[in-house]
Amino acid sequence: MKIKALIFDVDGTLADTEDAHREAFNDAFSKAGYDWHWDRMLYKHLLSVTGGKQRIRFYLQENHPTFLDQDDIDDLILSLHKSKTDFFIRRLENGQVPLRPGIEALITECRTRGMTIAIATTTTPVNVETLLKVNLGADSLDWFACIGDGGKVPVLKPEPDVYEWVLKELGLAADETLALEDSRNGLVACQRAGVPCLVVTNDYTQDQDFSGCLAQWNSYEGVNLAALQALRV
Repeated sequence: MKIKALIFDVDGTLADTEDAHREAFNDAFSKAGYDWHWDRMLYKHLLSVTGGKQRIRFYLQENHPTFLDQDDIDDLILSLHKSKTDFFIRRLENGQVPLRPGIEALITECRTRGMTIAIATTTTPVNVETLLKVNLGADSLDWFACIGDGGKVPVLKPEPDVYEWVLKELGLAADETLALEDSRNGLVACQRAGVPCLVVTNDYTQDQDFSGCLAQWNSYEGVNLAALQALRV
């Protein structure tokens, strides 16, 4: 089957963002006066839940359950997440979160060869926009036929909603596309939407179960359209 569009995840796929996210959460907690600290081992566990606000709630359920009894808990989580996003954006704008090696070359090849590209992510719109603008230039948002993000759908990965939204925007069948993901939740979202998926892992996801993916690689270096098309033969 000829691939008509590549669909990129963002966090962990376009860039290794997870440490920057983790540090931004810790900054937000400290600013709010909480002594919560997410180290790499804990954050690896918390990544089983997609979405920043959902991740905070999950952490509280497991570690500070009585904290959730507050009447204004939803507003508090929202405030913490907004603060975390501000800290994360500063890291992006300071150039602390480059694209993964090989990603820019792959995107450039797609543009040169006329391959449609899109994004399907659970992160917030401003995170996507800033990451792209800082690393690829102000006009890079226009390179993508559509950008499905956490603000476009009611439920996040591993539910298939964001992929279904992207497919509708593209006007393509699921098997005419190929998704690039890094996590189990991303793969499951693809499977539920019927989208073939290549998983390229990172330090946080390399030990997850990726049964059913087209292939599992550990780097984008040297990856090109010919190699991706070969997965669909």
